[in-house]
Amino acid sequence: MIEDLTPQEFQQSIENEGNILIDVREKSELDICKINGAINMPMSSITETFSDLDPSLSYSLYCHHGMRSMQVANFLLSKGFQSLSNLRGGIDAWSREVDNAVERY
Repeated sequence: MIEDLTPQEFQQSIENEGNILIDVREKSELDICKINGAINMPMSSITETFSDLDPSLSYSLYCHHGMRSMQVANFLLSKGFQSLSNLRGGIDAWSREVDNAVERY
């Protein structure tokens, strides 16, 4: 199951111990801004890198507006991952609603 969370709900979920934060944006986007503690696993290479992840753990994914991260979450769901959440509105919504120190682009 994939939970599509508001920025506030997403913030609570990543504060949970053991929840792994994954940024699926490209490195050039990561250079602009990021959420602290995130692991960068770009969508463009997820088919090669997802096997580094443990399907029994919980993952919170985000991108710029929430669409790519939802696609990656659906891909991971198809590979047997069960505890997934997506940041609705992406890091752009995060910047507007949770942490305005995160640069918008």
